[in-house]
Amino acid sequence: MTSYHVTEDPIKKVAIFGGTHGNELTGVFLVKHWLENDTEIQRTGLEVKPFITNPRAVKKCTRYIDCDLNRVFDPENLGKKVSKDLPYEVRRAQEINHLFGPKDNEDSYDIIFDLHNTTSNMGCTLILEDSRNDLLIQMFHYIKTSLAPLPCYVYLIEHPSLKYATTRSIAKYPVEVGPQPQGVLRADILDQMRKMIKYALDFIHNFNEGKEFPPCAIEVYKIMEKVDYPRNENGDIAALIHPNLQDQDWKPLHPGDPVFLTLEGKIIPLGGDSTVYPVFVNEAAYYEKKEAFAKTTKLILNARSIRSSLH
Repeated sequence: MTSYHVTEDPIKKVAIFGGTHGNELTGVFLVKHWLENDTEIQRTGLEVKPFITNPRAVKKCTRYIDCDLNRVFDPENLGKKVSKDLPYEVRRAQEINHLFGPKDNEDSYDIIFDLHNTTSNMGCTLILEDSRNDLLIQMFHYIKTSLAPLPCYVYLIEHPSLKYATTRSIAKYPVEVGPQPQGVLRADILDQMRKMIKYALDFIHNFNEGKEFPPCAIEVYKIMEKVDYPRNENGDIAALIHPNLQDQDWKPLHPGDPVFLTLEGKIIPLGGDSTVYPVFVNEAAYYEKKEAFAKTTKLILNARSIRSSLH
């Protein structure tokens, strides 16, 4: 691990997004609360803006209206000419990019926390897009340490062929936060998400105040590939997630372990010759994306010492 420290510009503008998927209620509930009373998210010298990203989907308590808002923040969609014929979420993406971006621009928001839910048994999860980002690794280390002994997992979605044009990607430092099923509110999950945001904002405040964070390391789960359900000749699902795999996100899955089960009772095991760690197991919203779960590998990321360039 390198010991020298890097200086980063202080964080000035932070947004907290809820309702990117309109049926993921924890973020919706928290953001609406903070829009009415933002005392707990304010920090000296920092602009923190709570924001409902997909209000029409929130109103209907559905994932989206026309298309997935969390997949349309790419140059093609953001550059389309504004018209009534555009899908609602593409028009909304352009509005959000105008308010919080523009994407890949020095004027964009420094950090966007995008609050999400999942039907998978993933617990407290932070999603990281860049394995070389010292500031985010330091922040995630701070959040994980603050939440302990409650586990907090880091999902690294850096992959050469799997690109995510996410809502949060317009920020310089995008962060996704979340556990729990869509369409419901649970006090325990809401409390966990609230704490994750609190610790993240505390970290930013300490960083801006000149605190130096020493070198650190975090365990992450890096995506390898997405796995679809077995399908018949019509393209219909032909087997379910095996009971031994259900709710076993982050747990080691070895070659030969049961993965799928047909209605006839046939077990389909994990192939290959390496242990993997499944995530987003049987996620309800991913049936349309033809994803039964994602395989990850476990590794350690190191961050250098960091401090604000103002100090």
